[in-house]
Amino acid sequence: MKHVLVSPLSWGLGHATRDLPIIRYLLERGHRVTIAASDRALTLLEQEVPDCDFERLPDYPAPYSSGKHFVPKFVAMAPAMLGAIEKESVRVRRLFRRRQFDLILSDNRFRVRSRRVPSFVLTHQLRFMTPPGLEAFERVTEFFNWVYLRPFERIIVPDAADAAENLSGRLSHDLRYLRRSRRVYYAGPLSSVRRMDGAQDVDLFLSISGPEPPRTQLERTILEKVQEVEGDRIVVALGKPEVTETREIDGRIEVHGFLDRPRQQEMLNRARFVVCRSGYTTVMELAELGRKALFIPTPGQTEQVYLGNYYEERGYFHTVDQYDLDLPRDIEKAKTYTGAPFENDTRANVERLYADLFAPVLDG
Repeated sequence: MKHVLVSPLSWGLGHATRDLPIIRYLLERGHRVTIAASDRALTLLEQEVPDCDFERLPDYPAPYSSGKHFVPKFVAMAPAMLGAIEKESVRVRRLFRRRQFDLILSDNRFRVRSRRVPSFVLTHQLRFMTPPGLEAFERVTEFFNWVYLRPFERIIVPDAADAAENLSGRLSHDLRYLRRSRRVYYAGPLSSVRRMDGAQDVDLFLSISGPEPPRTQLERTILEKVQEVEGDRIVVALGKPEVTETREIDGRIEVHGFLDRPRQQEMLNRARFVVCRSGYTTVMELAELGRKALFIPTPGQTEQVYLGNYYEERGYFHTVDQYDLDLPRDIEKAKTYTGAPFENDTRANVERLYADLFAPVLDG
């Protein structure tokens, strides 16, 4: 039995959830896993994989901001970001003095690594996306990532390697600084949502999420129009953890204040069609299940806006601006799109990742 450290960043739950299939496979292989995380990511993983050991490792602020002031905000936040990275180095050294590891897997944490222990980093964001008109600044953000990712043995990207058919677009392809590097390993999408047996008995699942006030604005728009949408059974999740009750509209529409992760997974499996944000973790889940969807990017979140436009241009998923949404019209249009350009199998991806990168260290 070998000891593996897995450390996801807590900028939302996406980093933690995509690490879950890897963590579960490591446990299945008989390895000991310690998870270093914080906030909601730590809470989620404590619930999902309680057999692991846990350490609290604080996050650092995102080095970018959405909106027209992207560049000055990026520059202004850089000192705080760099200072937080150095603090992370100190905390990680203290952790290494208390625990011995055979392999380290960081998910977007720049200093969770060691010169003495094989260290890998998982990321789909080899550059940060910028608002329209500032694309040249993406080279600066790619260079920033390149500087901090170079010390890792391999950079694991949860996407297909194909430059033409992939899910992340310029986020992790068409690289400038890493394009000749053999250290970039495309593992294929990684989703914690698993296929479940059972009928697809929900015509439409609408998942509302994101920061305020756009979340509340989207909720109002959807609830005003959802009765005009065709379907015998429609489920709406409002993304409000403080609201636990469920209500019915028109005898065919269920509105849930909040669905926890198991119920969210169940609903994605039962739904024939999905309406949701265009976060990358959600996209990987839809690819895993082979679902079509209508994407409504969170306004101002440059990565979601970029991904939505990328899928629209390629005919994978219809994407609409939140403030231009006509729910019945856009759902019908979205049904004519192809969905993800390939079938995904997270289990096979994880097995290949383990065999290619981890087995030489853990099974040697």
